[in-house]
Amino acid sequence: MLRRHRGKGKGKESASASAGSDSTNLFYELRPDCAHNVPDTKFKIKIGKTLSVRKWHAAFTHHGSLNISSVLTRIQSGGVHPAIRGEVWEFLLACFHPDSTFDDRDHIRQARRIQYATWKQQCKHMDPHVGSGKIITAPIITDHGLPINDPLVLLEATTTHHHQPSTSSNGRELDKDTIQWKLTLHQIGLDVLRTDRSMLFYDKKENLSKLWDILAVYAWIDKEVGYCQGMSDLCSPMIVLLSDEADAFWCFERLMRRLRGNFRCTQQSVGVENQLQHLASIIQVLDRKLHDHLETLGGGDYLFAFRMFMVLFRRELSFGDSLYLWEMMWALEYDPDMFSTYEESGPATDTSTQGYKPRVVKSTRQFGKYERANMKSATNCVDGPVPISVFLVASVLKENSQKLLQEARGLDDIIRILNNVNGNLDAKKACAGALKLHAKYLRKMQGKKS
Repeated sequence: MLRRHRGKGKGKESASASAGSDSTNLFYELRPDCAHNVPDTKFKIKIGKTLSVRKWHAAFTHHGSLNISSVLTRIQSGGVHPAIRGEVWEFLLACFHPDSTFDDRDHIRQARRIQYATWKQQCKHMDPHVGSGKIITAPIITDHGLPINDPLVLLEATTTHHHQPSTSSNGRELDKDTIQWKLTLHQIGLDVLRTDRSMLFYDKKENLSKLWDILAVYAWIDKEVGYCQGMSDLCSPMIVLLSDEADAFWCFERLMRRLRGNFRCTQQSVGVENQLQHLASIIQVLDRKLHDHLETLGGGDYLFAFRMFMVLFRRELSFGDSLYLWEMMWALEYDPDMFSTYEESGPATDTSTQGYKPRVVKSTRQFGKYERANMKSATNCVDGPVPISVFLVASVLKENSQKLLQEARGLDDIIRILNNVNGNLDAKKACAGALKLHAKYLRKMQGKKS
């Protein structure tokens, strides 16, 4: 696991893991009985392209500010060396601003750890399983707020409709928020036990309970979203990369700032619907024949792409390759202004739908390549640029366009063809394809306006 400390001389942040390996298998080791069922990792550490430990340390000044533009260039070229991935992700996800110093980050990190400990203690007070090292996998409360001490009593408890609400340990009635939170705990447990179980890392019960605790705390502080299936897939890499539970929580919380809109569902709409509509518009502009074919087959709502958006290709790639894809995406989309936006808006806030304002900046070098293209374009949506993930899915559809046109005769065929992408998706090629489609889309849209 990664340990940050101040080295001698220039005080560079460093990692205890070895930097000499050219294989990610040493970092994300699989259980022997699962190795044959998991897609091979395509990501290779390439000298001169991958952001190495040495290049990462060299990007910091004596006081600790980061030359983010050089870092972004390296990541966009060849990803991040697994030994420093956790440290780098904290910047990519805007946990820290690149202009911050070592002292700034020490202060911020300590304050966040205290805040997380406070929230975790609140949750532990509501349910003692939190922080106990145990995981709940059976309901502990009914919809009416009644405690369930024995799963065998569950049927009787949930089919009786005239009960008094449960009370907390201090004798007060449980409020609606507490009941709703307690109802999610066993579902979190069931999902945690299914998450990345091919990895040796999760043979250790303390790692499983760490994942459960983080998701339980997040479900409490983000009451609007709570917990939804798929969030364990997004949180798991943070546990693997960052040894401190609080640091992993804040990385996950930052990632959810970008994605929490996907998990907001009502009876009228699916949270990810916005991105599905963007995807439909993009394919319609770039490949009208494919769009019309999908629509004829009943796939015009593009719901077949639902999973790709919800868990960011975690099911289409090996663990190591999905991390590679994520950091490539974040580097391409990087915006240093997000740190200030996050700090001002508070935790568990969706910053992607707060209104997009074109920026006027002196230099664009601190922004990712995809974000720079959006800054130059006048075709942004009212709620900000379309996430690069939409163009990634579009590139997968375009890559399989001929197969879809020739073989798909119904929705089942579409799903089958796209499922065959599993394990075969090349992260770097997909990002390059997404950038090309994005540039082509911008040109076409600007041509329509002129």
